[in-house]
Amino acid sequence: MPGATVTTPDGEHQHTPGVPPLGRRVDPLGALRAPGDPEWDVFLTGTVFLDIIFTGLASAPVRGTESWARGMGSSPGGVANMATALARLGLRTSLAAAFGDDHYGEYCWDALEQGEGIDLSMSRTIPGWHSPVTVSMAYEDERTMVSHGHEAPPPETPGDDAAPLARSGPPRARAAVASLTAGRRQRWIADTAAHGARIFADTGWDDTGRWELAALPDLELCEAFLPNAQEAMRYTRTACPRAAARALAEKVPLAVVTLGAEGACAVDGATGETAEVPAIEVEALDPTGAGDVFVAGFVTGTLAGWPLADRLAFAGLTAALSVQEFGGSLSAPGWSEVAAWWQYVQGCSDQDPEALARYAFLGGLLPETWHPWPRARAVPTIGFGRCG
Repeated sequence: MPGATVTTPDGEHQHTPGVPPLGRRVDPLGALRAPGDPEWDVFLTGTVFLDIIFTGLASAPVRGTESWARGMGSSPGGVANMATALARLGLRTSLAAAFGDDHYGEYCWDALEQGEGIDLSMSRTIPGWHSPVTVSMAYEDERTMVSHGHEAPPPETPGDDAAPLARSGPPRARAAVASLTAGRRQRWIADTAAHGARIFADTGWDDTGRWELAALPDLELCEAFLPNAQEAMRYTRTACPRAAARALAEKVPLAVVTLGAEGACAVDGATGETAEVPAIEVEALDPTGAGDVFVAGFVTGTLAGWPLADRLAFAGLTAALSVQEFGGSLSAPGWSEVAAWWQYVQGCSDQDPEALARYAFLGGLLPETWHPWPRARAVPTIGFGRCG
């Protein structure tokens, strides 16, 4: 397995584009980088929301009553969840999105560009357009969301019918992450794939109720498809998520199905290899963004050339770490959190040796000494400055 490298910024005010500017970081692709490689590891596009999260509710809100939450936070959401998760794992990430020219938009832009080192050169600020907002309420390991927003005006330069690209086309990248929508082809996916990017995709609930793979025209361009169990079984007309994964592997090179509390399973359609890894039991505070973090972890392992089971284990681990913090994007773990977890579980006397062996591959990725830098977390209001 190729090892990761640890780098340190050369100067206090100088850092590589797409790299968080504080502290040391693990570069999971360090051993693979070569002259002529794409500037970006991952490109993605979509809608950035300002997320307002209430946690610690005793139950779901009841009609006609007032509920008080024990916790509250704000952070960039929507596609920002995925972008932040990728960047915190050391991937050079470029995001194309529309931002409002209100305070919410300014906060989200700064949190992503300055706080996470995400490239926003393909993004744009739209005068007079307000930022989309989502209020998320977490309770009993579930969540309820209410969103408001208006579709962003089309870019001045035509070139995409589904993404707010401010330039003529997507940049060169090793990979792209897309969310497939039934009945709609997204031209940027084909453009990105034509430049050699490996496409990783998930999907949302099919509001049409038809659940037909033929209605996902961009699926044929994807290297990996990562639906959850319910989505996978509906699309394949199967009663078992593992059977669904095998059926999907006949349509895409790699099918990954997330199983919730059971973990995840995967089938490599090219080699026939299968893998399944159980979930890590944690006390969940807020599941917002956990699916995005899972995909980010899997993309990281795939680009780094790890074995399939290691990719599943790492993706599940990062998702488990994320639900212990509230918020979407700012709950995403980095290598410091992974290193801290690995150090902790190795010191627990009651750990299952088989479970420890499953994550032994982390020992070859993490440096012997690690000095984590402060991580920005969701804050009660956007009026507070970013920590660190």
